[in-house]
Amino acid sequence: MAPRPRTIAEKILARASGKDDLVRGEIVEARPDFTYAHDFAVFAIDAFEAMGATRVVDPDRNAVCLDHATPANNKRDANNQARIRAFAERHRFRAFFAGGTGISHQVMVEKGFVTPGALVVAHDSHTPSGGAVGALAIGTGEAEIGFLWATGRLWLKVPGSIRVVLDGRLARGVYAKDLMLEIIRRLGVLGAVYQVLEFQGPAAPTLSVSERFTLCNMSAEVGAKGGVFVPDAVTEAFMQARAQYPYTSVAPDAGADYTETLALDLGALAPLVALPGREDRGVPVAEAAGTRVHQVFIGSCTNARTDDLAIAAAILRGRQVHPSVRLMVVPASRAVMAEAAANGDLAALIEAGATLMPSGCAVCAGVHQGVLADGEVCLSTSNRNMPGRMGNQAAEIILCSPATAAASALTGVVTDPRTVLA
Repeated sequence: MAPRPRTIAEKILARASGKDDLVRGEIVEARPDFTYAHDFAVFAIDAFEAMGATRVVDPDRNAVCLDHATPANNKRDANNQARIRAFAERHRFRAFFAGGTGISHQVMVEKGFVTPGALVVAHDSHTPSGGAVGALAIGTGEAEIGFLWATGRLWLKVPGSIRVVLDGRLARGVYAKDLMLEIIRRLGVLGAVYQVLEFQGPAAPTLSVSERFTLCNMSAEVGAKGGVFVPDAVTEAFMQARAQYPYTSVAPDAGADYTETLALDLGALAPLVALPGREDRGVPVAEAAGTRVHQVFIGSCTNARTDDLAIAAAILRGRQVHPSVRLMVVPASRAVMAEAAANGDLAALIEAGATLMPSGCAVCAGVHQGVLADGEVCLSTSNRNMPGRMGNQAAEIILCSPATAAASALTGVVTDPRTVLA
């Protein structure tokens, strides 16, 4: 008997758990296809050793990328990073990437470790970024990663899926970040708890892998377990000569059961910002225009790829950052940095007054570099703006697109990018 029509998440979990069919809410024992870790892997090592484990199962399907505090800014971080490197080398992980290579989510997709149809697990809430290439990428805790290293298995609950139907085309000055801020505004920060946002519709194939990355990355901001795009020609072109493992793309079945459908007309969207405190406080930029900005951060796993830097450079080229603004630019990876250097975008940003920082989480994580002073406002292309996210609960964070960030860096206040676009 053929299984009932299934979503992408259900299909991937069924395969990974060896089941012909499964039901929403069921607990399954799955074997992930790929697992990765970052600086907090030190806690996974603690869990692994506390279990008495001595061998990592299938190390060829494991990797580490240090990204949260790079270069190390104190003895504790340096010692932890040395311990992680030694563990990965001792257990013969497929890859170890030292600090400065980039943000783990970016690096794993960029280097082809995350593949279409794969079940991917990492100990970070923004692991869903891997859905940009059609993987079911799930964040979990460090103890679970330690258990996964030791056993090769993990218990997971089968999530429901929300169908996000995209239609139309983004207007001039409007970007994928604006689209995602609108989705978060509509769903709310708890609007998709333990769901998967499955992006589809006529506009989905028009989005680049980088734009898809932004959308899947911030699925975490509505409480989702993941976000995933249906693999297509864009996916295949990206994976060509990049995939580290054989893969089989997975598409949803006609008639699959979704918990909800959210339809969006991309052409109706305007530039948005998310006001301080919560990611679902999205408003048109016009409503926040004129708000003073002390720091602008163009970086993070959400919006610091080559196209994001190009968007900002196009606005800042030949201009100067406002004297009251600190502009910090952190490319998502060394590869992104090299490409932006080769095409002249980095030079344009630096000449405009930007400070270039090593590829990594940097300002976004609030544990290293770019901490705000009391009362300061940071306009950020990152994914979170709760109090204290950037290291100071007495400061405020506003989320925006790279275009809005660049435009506001010019003026010193929140500015609609459409007013400065050439």
